Amino acid sequence: FFSTQFMCSKQQMAKREDARVPVTVLTGFLGSGKTTLLNHILTASHGKKLAVIENEFGEVGIDNALVATNAELQDEELIETINGCVCCTVRQDLVVVIRKLEKRVKSGLKLDGIIVETTGLADPGPVAQTFFADDDVAQFTRLDGIITLIDAKHIEQHLDDKKPEGVENEAVEQVAFADRLLLNKTDLVEEKDLARVEARLRTINRVAPIQRCTKSQVSVDSVMNVGAFDLDRALKLDPEFLKTEGEHGDHDSDHDSHHHHSDHHHHSDDHHHSDHRHQSGHLHDTSVTSVCIVQPGEVELDHLEQWVGGLLREKAADIYRMKGVICVAHANQKFVYHGVHMIFNGDFTEPWGKDEVRESKLVFIGKNLDRSSLQASFAACLLTPERAEKKRKRMRFQVGDRVKVNTKAEGWLVGTVQALDYRDDVIMPPGVTVPYQVKLDKDGDLVYAPKEDDEIIRPA
Repeated sequence: FFSTQFMCSKQQMAKREDARVPVTVLTGFLGSGKTTLLNHILTASHGKKLAVIENEFGEVGIDNALVATNAELQDEELIETINGCVCCTVRQDLVVVIRKLEKRVKSGLKLDGIIVETTGLADPGPVAQTFFADDDVAQFTRLDGIITLIDAKHIEQHLDDKKPEGVENEAVEQVAFADRLLLNKTDLVEEKDLARVEARLRTINRVAPIQRCTKSQVSVDSVMNVGAFDLDRALKLDPEFLKTEGEHGDHDSDHDSHHHHSDHHHHSDDHHHSDHRHQSGHLHDTSVTSVCIVQPGEVELDHLEQWVGGLLREKAADIYRMKGVICVAHANQKFVYHGVHMIFNGDFTEPWGKDEVRESKLVFIGKNLDRSSLQASFAACLLTPERAEKKRKRMRFQVGDRVKVNTKAEGWLVGTVQALDYRDDVIMPPGVTVPYQVKLDKDGDLVYAPKEDDEIIRPA
C-alpha cells in the first residue's frame, strides 16, 4: 500500500529527525556571495559545531583557503574539499565525505550541522537527491534546506544566458530548487530594478521566500535549521506555505520579511514555451516556471499512488521540485509531501481543523510544465460519489454474495460479503480501504479481504 511505503509512525520520525545531522546546501551563480555567507556563518556567535564541504573546480581551491581561516576559529578544523562538479561526476565523493564525518561523530565528535557549498556552476538537484537516495547518508543526515544566493546586479543576465540545445541554464535551476532566496548585493541596485528582479524570480519559483541582503549579512537562523524538508514542520514554520491568496502587488511593504508568495491558482498565466518581453524589449526564456493547483474535495489513496508514480516515471526530469498538502479520503490527517526529481517524501502529519476547508494544494517548479494536464490528471484522483459507485459495480462480488476467503490460520472458510470498499478506522492506516468485509458462517466472525485476488477471495 502507498501508506506503508511512505509512512512511519510519528515517534519513529521524531527519533530519526532528532538524531540526524541537518545539512544546508548553499548554491548560487558565480560571484553571488556564497563564500561570504559561509564565512559569516562560521564567525557568527551561534555556538554550533559545523562541518563545511567545499566544492571546487580544479586542483587549487581558492574558496577553501578563504574559508579555512574562519573555520579554524572552531575547536578543530572541519573542512572537506571535493574537486570537480558535485552535481555530476563526483556525487559518490560527496557520499564518501559524509561517511567520513559519520565515523568521526561515532568516535565522539560533536557535530551540529553540515554546510555543502556548491560550485557556482552546479545544479543543486542531484546534490539534494544524494541525501535521500543513499541509505547510509539518509540515516546519518537530513537535508534541511537549499539556500540560493542571488547577485541582484547580474542575475538577469545569467537567467537570460542562452545555452546550447540540451544544456540547462544553471542559474535558472538554482533559483528553481531553492527553499530560500537571498537577494544579495542590493546596495548596488536601485529599488525599481530590485522589484523587477524579484518579480522575475517569482516567475521561476513562487514559493521560496525572498530576503534582501547586502554582503550576505543575514541571521544564521534564516538559513540554517529552516526545516524545509521536515514534513511535520512545513506548515507550522511557514504559515504562508502554499498560500493561494494575494498577488505580486503586496510585496513592497516589507522586503526583509521572509514570506513573499503569490500563487495565482485561479488562472493559467504560467508562461509555458514562450518568451516574456520586458518593457525595454529584452526577451528571456520562461520555460522554467511554477504551477500551483488548488483542488477541493478528497482524493483516493490508490489513485494518488498511481498518479505520483506516473509523474515520477514520466516527468521527473522536468519537475525540479514539488510540494503540497493532499486531502486524502478516509484520513483525518493532512498528507504533506516534498519531491526532488525522482525522490518523493511524504507522510500523514497534523489533523485537519474542525472548520478547515478540506482541499488539496500542490506546487510544481520545473521546465515546460503543462498546468492544464497536471490539474486534470490530479482531478482524476478525486473520490466522488459517482466514481465510488462505478468502482463498486466493477467489483467481482456484491453485498450478499457467497464467497470463500483464505484465512490462512484455518484455511478456506465460507461466508457472506457484508460491505464493499471497507475501512476500519482502528486498525487501518490513514486513507486505506479494502475491497470486502466478509461475515464467516463459522462463529459469525467478521474478516476482510485486503486485495481483489483469487488466492484471497473466490466464489463459494
